[in-house]
Amino acid sequence: MKGIGLISSVLAATVFLASSVVAADVDPIVIKGTKFFYKTNGTEFFIKGVAYQQGVSSNGTTTTNSSYVDPLTVPSGCQRDIPLLQELSTNTIRVYAINPDEDHSECMQMLQDAGIYLLADLSEPDLSINRDSPEWNDQLYARYTSVIDALQNYTNVLGFFAGNEVSNTANTTAASAFVKAAVRDMKAYIKQKNYRTIGIGYATNDNADIRTNLADYFNCGPAQNSIDFWGYNIYSWCDPSSYSESGWDVRTEEFSNYSVPAFFAEYGCNTPVGTPRKFQEVGTLYGTEMTPVWSGGIVYEYFQEANEFGLVSIDGSSASKLPDFTSLSSQLAQVTPSGPNSASYTPTNTAAQACPTVGADWEASDNLPPTPNAQLCNCMIQNLTCVAKSGLSDTDVESLFGEVCGLDNGAPCVGITPNATTGVYGAFGMCNATQQLSYAFNAYYLQQMSSNSGNTDACDFKGSASTQSPASPSGTCSSLLSQAGAAGTGTVTSVPSGTSSSSGSSSSSTSTKKSAAGTVTVPNFSLGMVQLGLYVTVAALVGAGMLLL
Repeated sequence: MKGIGLISSVLAATVFLASSVVAADVDPIVIKGTKFFYKTNGTEFFIKGVAYQQGVSSNGTTTTNSSYVDPLTVPSGCQRDIPLLQELSTNTIRVYAINPDEDHSECMQMLQDAGIYLLADLSEPDLSINRDSPEWNDQLYARYTSVIDALQNYTNVLGFFAGNEVSNTANTTAASAFVKAAVRDMKAYIKQKNYRTIGIGYATNDNADIRTNLADYFNCGPAQNSIDFWGYNIYSWCDPSSYSESGWDVRTEEFSNYSVPAFFAEYGCNTPVGTPRKFQEVGTLYGTEMTPVWSGGIVYEYFQEANEFGLVSIDGSSASKLPDFTSLSSQLAQVTPSGPNSASYTPTNTAAQACPTVGADWEASDNLPPTPNAQLCNCMIQNLTCVAKSGLSDTDVESLFGEVCGLDNGAPCVGITPNATTGVYGAFGMCNATQQLSYAFNAYYLQQMSSNSGNTDACDFKGSASTQSPASPSGTCSSLLSQAGAAGTGTVTSVPSGTSSSSGSSSSSTSTKKSAAGTVTVPNFSLGMVQLGLYVTVAALVGAGMLLL
């Protein structure tokens, strides 16, 4: 790799320490209308950002395997890189996968001292909403809330992304209902925990077929269910280009009536690959044509990787500036975006968008999936007579779901089957795999006991199920199960207690698969190393039974 201006870790540390101030909280960024502002002095805040994570792609996947390194847990790396970020006039970084179990205090303090804010994605490669077979379950709820818990106390946290490019084609738009449910629940969680107000947003790709519907969907309906800001991953300005040629003029017009802040969550086309970027779009992005609508952007990316988007090449403790770094630094140094002060600003775009109509071009109902509730799932298990035995292998579970969901026209699985297009969700579809299998076993068992005068063999499934003495629900359990209904088709309005723990959830992955068009997708279940896909086809349930892919 070619590098310019090799900087040793010693020199980087010297530059950083010289520019640091006594440790103190930075002024939080707040949202008013369609703009970000510094809370104390009311100056409008424009994002001058850089994507900052190695080995994690912009879509949230890792470049090699599911492991990842949270760069904010490596103080030596932060000490090496923050001076370079300052040279780029950076005031915001985006990190795609946070490790909530590690310490972030040193890096976050260094960022605070440098006046740099953080936008963090809530997912990680093995725990995210999968566009092909989406679900919003207790494992994901625990993951997302744990990231909020780990970072909420730092005043330089600008916000969180509940999803990144989850729906990227018309036939994956049903997944947006699950992401919007995550937005709703994370906003509620922050409020319930009495944390300071931190925005929850979404980052989308630039797909002409769905971009308008996507933007409308996440900005429609009650405010408590909608995004606080909108991130746009856009690479349409490829040098040489212009405001009109890139289509940025049209995008700006489209967002001129949006009711929350919008910014470029990723930008910086590198076509043709290997050609140094000139970043001529910077002047336009921070100029008078765009700043009334857009709040800046985040360049992709800091680290040089195989995709050749990097600004800097890393070799151990040293960092080398690449030609893109020099170009970007020069362009950003020339811009001075300005806007109204918060005190004198009166939002005019106050109306939410209209929700898209469900049809061939849009599959997500504005009726959202239920809030994951581990307590409900535990109460349900205690109330069952027929349950799955412990120690079942992943292969066994896959086969057993295929068997039980193919019985009685699919009736045993109604309470665990979500359909984002109709907006009807099973109340227990957010429980873990063993709990869901037990629910299905019990539903079939009760039906058989009722119709066949005590067919005790109905709770056997070739030795994979057994009976237990159900507990009589009382107190909170009684209320939760009553709301869910005997068939699992009710709506549970009670919310989880203010905790990110999720008992009974040992899964390390919620990756799922998508069923064929015209089918009802049952969540994928992962009990360990293997990811399991379960699909229920409506026609097959009526006729031949279950289709497993």
